Amino acid sequence: MLKAIHEEYNGNGISRSTFKRMIAKAENLGIFTVHETERKNGSQSSNLYVFNRFPKSEPPKQEKMDPPNKTINLSKTNKNQKITKRNETVLDHTFTSDHVPQSFSSTVKYFFPEARQIEEFWKMTAIAAYKNNCELKTIQETAILSFKQLIRKMKTSVIAKPAAYFYGILNKKFEEKYFEELHEMGFSAEENDFSLDFFYKK
Repeated sequence: MLKAIHEEYNGNGISRSTFKRMIAKAENLGIFTVHETERKNGSQSSNLYVFNRFPKSEPPKQEKMDPPNKTINLSKTNKNQKITKRNETVLDHTFTSDHVPQSFSSTVKYFFPEARQIEEFWKMTAIAAYKNNCELKTIQETAILSFKQLIRKMKTSVIAKPAAYFYGILNKKFEEKYFEELHEMGFSAEENDFSLDFFYKK
């Protein structure tokens, strides 16, 4: 085999000692099994190399070929596992933040029971209300009505992002309230249209 390697690479093959080291390593990894043979007179003859078939023709596992060169810190591993487990723990509606009104939380929890989901819906409410300069007394009522409209829509259609769809409903309702208030203050429809154009250009 060494002779064939040297002939193929014009004398630039590997040494016998390197070859023997690689043979020993391959045997330890289970790549093949070495069988010693002997002649009729009892003297040792050439070795027989039998390649072993790995399951599903896969090579040895990386861990076996390249053993780790550092000690695993079990205490650190266990600590990381505990942190991961704690982060994956789902908090129900009873853990909802105090800044979310109870009436809103009570409505949402039957359909989205996790605290983070309820808080996300209220976050959308706060953003839409701020954008449309809504009064505090109308926000909760409008938010609950908008959420009920979202649920009705979800019963008939697939909503990929409920919170985003909810925000769209809210924004529309807050805009309608804004123009209703303008109308009550005596502004005409034409003036409302002008105000809307000015609002969006701004």
